[in-house]
Amino acid sequence: MDYERLIDEETWDFIRRTAESYPDDTVEMSIADQRRVYDTMCKEFRQPRPQGIEVQDRPADGVPVRVYTAGDPTRNVIYFHGGGFVVGGLDSHDDVCAELCAQTGYRIISVDYRLCPEHVHPAQFQDSWAVTRWVNREYGDPIVLVGDSAGGNLAAAIAHHSRGRLENVLGQVLIYPGLGGDTSAGSYVEHANAPLLTLDDIRFYEAVRCKGSAPHNDPTYAPLQDDDFSGLPPTVVVTADCDPLRDDGSAYCDRIIAAGGQAHCINEAGLVHGYLRARTSVKRAADSFERISVAVEALGQGIWSYD
Repeated sequence: MDYERLIDEETWDFIRRTAESYPDDTVEMSIADQRRVYDTMCKEFRQPRPQGIEVQDRPADGVPVRVYTAGDPTRNVIYFHGGGFVVGGLDSHDDVCAELCAQTGYRIISVDYRLCPEHVHPAQFQDSWAVTRWVNREYGDPIVLVGDSAGGNLAAAIAHHSRGRLENVLGQVLIYPGLGGDTSAGSYVEHANAPLLTLDDIRFYEAVRCKGSAPHNDPTYAPLQDDDFSGLPPTVVVTADCDPLRDDGSAYCDRIIAAGGQAHCINEAGLVHGYLRARTSVKRAADSFERISVAVEALGQGIWSYD
């Protein structure tokens, strides 16, 4: 793959800067060291919160959450962070959540779900569902589900599980999600050695997540394994073109549309997995983050502008 042609210099600068604190061989480290270098990398990119954002750390039926507000919100966004189910937490995506709050005016609830390998699947899903029920009970306002990477998997899993259980899920926005696609075809092969996320990395995270063979026919593990895509909320998926996970997004949207639902996939040319951290230094990433914020805000208002 000719990444020198596909990826612009701004994005290469971001890739090189990421590698300074998060080297390519990080998955070969111990779990403790992986978390240490990931936290260091996130601190390197972290932006100050916008003014006017109030933040409160709370327990949500036993799961730690961080709640961001600005003014008097009438919508809830539940945010599930990425990190391969192994790294990340409330601090790793603090600036992203604060900026989403400032741009949409919605209440953002960031979920600190338990991590692997100490807590294997379905612990992450269980925590995510517990928080979703808590948000519904605590605030009552309609919900938009949002997540990046592994968090996109959790957001989609919650959307599937919510059918018939919650009536106020207005939509979901999934950012370069891993949804359980065929790792022997498509982008998994085309971008097996992409910058910042490789197919070997994905296989490592899957093995840690399960401590054994992966489940089958379990949409709480891999939403693409579901056999029913009807009744899902309006869905926007944003993928990075230079990412082995890319085709999961379009495959997922195709399944929703085939079942009569609303779904739209935006594939961001020249971008790589994890580009949310580049939103202040790479124009392509900044433009994509704006599209993400607009999608979250629109779904919260019941607006669909992708037909």
